[in-house]
Amino acid sequence: MHLSESVLASLPTGITIPAYDRASITPGVVHLGVGAFHRAHQAVFIDDCLARGETEWGIVAASMRSVDTRDALAPQDNLYTYSERDGRSETLRVIGSIIEILVAPENPARLIERLCDPRVRIVTLTVTEKGYLANLPDRSLLLDHPDIRYDLVHGDKPRTIHGVLTEATRRRRQEGGVPLTLLSCDNIPSNGKVLKTLLVQFAQQGDPDLANYIDQNLSCPCVMVDRIVPATTDTDRTAVEQGLGVTDAWPVVAEPYFRWVIEDNFPHGRPALEASGVEFVDDVEPYEHMKLRMLNGAHTAIAAIGQITGLATVADVYGNPHVKRFIDCYWRELEPTLSAAVSGGEYVAGLRQRFANPALQHRSVQIASDASQKVPQRILAPLGELIGEKKEHRAVLMALALWIRSCAQKDENGQIIVIRDPVFNGWPPVDQNSLTAEEVIDRFISFDGVFGAEWGANSDFATELVDAYRAIKTHGALGAIELIV
Repeated sequence: MHLSESVLASLPTGITIPAYDRASITPGVVHLGVGAFHRAHQAVFIDDCLARGETEWGIVAASMRSVDTRDALAPQDNLYTYSERDGRSETLRVIGSIIEILVAPENPARLIERLCDPRVRIVTLTVTEKGYLANLPDRSLLLDHPDIRYDLVHGDKPRTIHGVLTEATRRRRQEGGVPLTLLSCDNIPSNGKVLKTLLVQFAQQGDPDLANYIDQNLSCPCVMVDRIVPATTDTDRTAVEQGLGVTDAWPVVAEPYFRWVIEDNFPHGRPALEASGVEFVDDVEPYEHMKLRMLNGAHTAIAAIGQITGLATVADVYGNPHVKRFIDCYWRELEPTLSAAVSGGEYVAGLRQRFANPALQHRSVQIASDASQKVPQRILAPLGELIGEKKEHRAVLMALALWIRSCAQKDENGQIIVIRDPVFNGWPPVDQNSLTAEEVIDRFISFDGVFGAEWGANSDFATELVDAYRAIKTHGALGAIELIV
């Protein structure tokens, strides 16, 4: 028996189920990128709103690529289980806030239709860095990308978020609807500003008047989201099934900790998310920098160590005493780059507990996915600040060298390293076994999708990076990080 509306009443005591009539829910949010993070974060908070009687904020979720989530959840009436684990206990909750799941490539017209529904006022996005099809450090759209070129010609059946959102805006404007509020929840600095800039660039290619309308009328608040959500495993499915007494094809697992900080700029209304602990502020940047640098940057370094050493999860890597000392050093170097508006020390104290949580099974290979799109924001940006201010940066530089070593063909045990990074895999391969340390670093610094021209012009930086990389090759990842702490 599968999870569905018909079995909710018979679930075991202790399982939280939707505390509202789902038939009364109307759509108010369209979400692009219906992955695990959305279902363990935004959809949970909207579920809270619906339970409080805010029935106008149901979610229409859309996958921009895969049919997997739709096909798993449609037979379950779009219900799924949210499992919250802290290493000692687990709570199970059935989430009902998603009222429809679309697959954009199957029927882009249907997605545009949902976006033009006058009841919909907010679009949220979790499409990851690569979904923006942009050179993110300089906020420039990849106009030569085949999907961008396609959308500029076929506006009625778009493939990209830019094509979808631009066409929806054009039609809502024609029909007299209020402009959408676009809420990017991806780990990109100034994500709202970046999203608007890219949409304006896209629209300018074919309709400068619409580009001006987007610039003047669309609200794109900046957002910081913080919750660790590992990929769901078969073990997770089995554990959830044992707790529910029925099968759930795709539950999600997350830690209890969360933080969602949003710039309060919603001209046409929003759900009362603050009742669930969401923070609305005037300026998100201090929170965003703290999370990107302290959590995401450390995660990228930990994932690289895992890829190099064969340690499978964050808890496995962070459980090594060498790694703990290294990450502490990494955090100490980065703390001076944070705003006085946030408490880096308090945040780090929580991160130590979160990284050590064995119940999450957050795999190194998952965190390392698309790392070439993450390194510029998470590591290079603060590294540039530290170098420019002549401050200590050995651990942050080592994190960069670790990522480079993790892009080799094999780990230190001779096993193939799985690199799930289409952008990196599209670059000319670098044989780290046959090239000298200097040659490897020179090749990487020439990858302009990661390193800007300023890095190639900095010979002192290149020399330091060569030394860090050579230490990893000579002493192994764990030995190299121990040398600098």
